[in-house]
Amino acid sequence: MRARPRTVLVCALLAVAAFLLLCLEITIGDFPLTVPEVAAGLFGSGDPAALLVINEIRLPRALIGVLVGLAFGVGGLLFQALARNPLASPDVIGVTDGANTFAVATLLTGAGAGLGLGVSTMAVLGGVVVSAIVVALSWKRGTTGLRIVLVGIGMAALCGSITDYLLLESGAFQAQQAVVWLVGSLSGRTWGSVHPLAIAVVVLVPLALLLWKWLAGLELGEDSATGLGVPVQTARLAIMTVGVGLVSFATAAAGPVAFVALLAPQIALRLVRPSVPPMVTSGLVGAVVVLAADLIARTLLSSGELPVGVVTGVVGAPVLLWLLARSFR
Repeated sequence: MRARPRTVLVCALLAVAAFLLLCLEITIGDFPLTVPEVAAGLFGSGDPAALLVINEIRLPRALIGVLVGLAFGVGGLLFQALARNPLASPDVIGVTDGANTFAVATLLTGAGAGLGLGVSTMAVLGGVVVSAIVVALSWKRGTTGLRIVLVGIGMAALCGSITDYLLLESGAFQAQQAVVWLVGSLSGRTWGSVHPLAIAVVVLVPLALLLWKWLAGLELGEDSATGLGVPVQTARLAIMTVGVGLVSFATAAAGPVAFVALLAPQIALRLVRPSVPPMVTSGLVGAVVVLAADLIARTLLSSGELPVGVVTGVVGAPVLLWLLARSFR
């Protein structure tokens, strides 16, 4: 892969922006901290009390924001490039809805408890199961992007209906817990939430980069990709598997933070204007979007904080309408 100067510059600026936003995230709380104190604390120097607050309380939440944004950004790009459709984000084609359904079922009914499976594990399992069903139903001597999108929209509607039914049949307290999950939030995250997601990102993002050549070939269409030696169906399944893994683990860590997987690839495409999918740029944009949205969610109201998914939903809904309008034209 060749690195264009514009892409390198944009990625460097996004990385700096993500680091600054992470530092700002850590300054917010009852124990006052400044950005220089946070930056020093991240490198292991400073007041012991500040180091305790930074490393044990606030850093896990900020890191979850970075990792969730990276995972949704890269995962969303994989789905959109695979289907050659900007609307083919995990929010739309059922992956996050499957994770939601399994997670809510675990919260409300205790499903999976007998097997020792927690909410996060069930959320990952839900994303994988629903994705497998989408592939199976869209398979007809192989799959196409259009069939995956259409079947995925149907599965998303089905999973949403099951989730709504579970909420209606549950008690008020249980339903409130589930609603917080369904909106998407970084509140209360600990190192126990960071580790599984970090491992998933470290393993799956390099795999996504290794699949970049196949993805670039598929961008040209099936016939051209076959002529270039790309095993089309194997490539589709491999790319979708990596994308499902990233999105499922991100959803398990923070809930379905709405529209990040839809927004990040589209912003990245307009920032670097590449000839091939900008995978790294999309991941960094996702991290910046999640951190910026969480900062807004924590500071917008003086009486408390909003879930981060509320902010991304308010921003993402108009973008979705704009993409739909462009598609219709």
